Amino acid sequence: MRGGHGLARVAVVVRAGAAPLWWLGVLAAGIGVLPGGLTGRRIGVLTGAALFLLAAAAVATARRKRYTALAASAARAGKHDVLQDRAVTARNWRRAHRWWLLLAFLAALGTSFALPAAGGMLLAGCGAGLRLKAAWLGRRERADEVLLWVRVDWLRAGAARPTGKQVKAFRSTGIAAGDAAPGGTRRKTAVPGGTRRKTPALV
Repeated sequence: MRGGHGLARVAVVVRAGAAPLWWLGVLAAGIGVLPGGLTGRRIGVLTGAALFLLAAAAVATARRKRYTALAASAARAGKHDVLQDRAVTARNWRRAHRWWLLLAFLAALGTSFALPAAGGMLLAGCGAGLRLKAAWLGRRERADEVLLWVRVDWLRAGAARPTGKQVKAFRSTGIAAGDAAPGGTRRKTAVPGGTRRKTPALV
């Protein structure tokens, strides 16, 4: 790549866990509400609702100062950097975390014998929080008219955490670069092709 790096969208990395956590949480809550549990369904569901809100708020606001600092110091991506596709970034994150997701699902089911549905609702709250965090990043990207990226090799070293200790800085491109819109959502008119090499300063 003649000095370039593979870059993944920060917001896409954040959003990657939202859907699996949400749906695994919904499934765990649906199954977990069937047994009466030690506390009964009503207390379990009420506790789960409180845990959902707390988890969503905590995950959505966690490490915002770190994201803000990295975004403020983001350097422009170089012409030899390779922008990773949205689908590839999401698939890599889910592959790296598949065992953690399975363990979280099993733990959510296990807690149902004490608090019906509560563990599943907690898991779903974490997924909702990630979606809210990605939406917050999207608002920043639109306001600043840039897209934020992180080096792929730094993600591998830090278990796919875009604000891990190994991440020294974000990189930025124009708002039209890549195949994901601000916030990491799929563009309505996606750029055709796979992982591509661009001149980010010009897009």
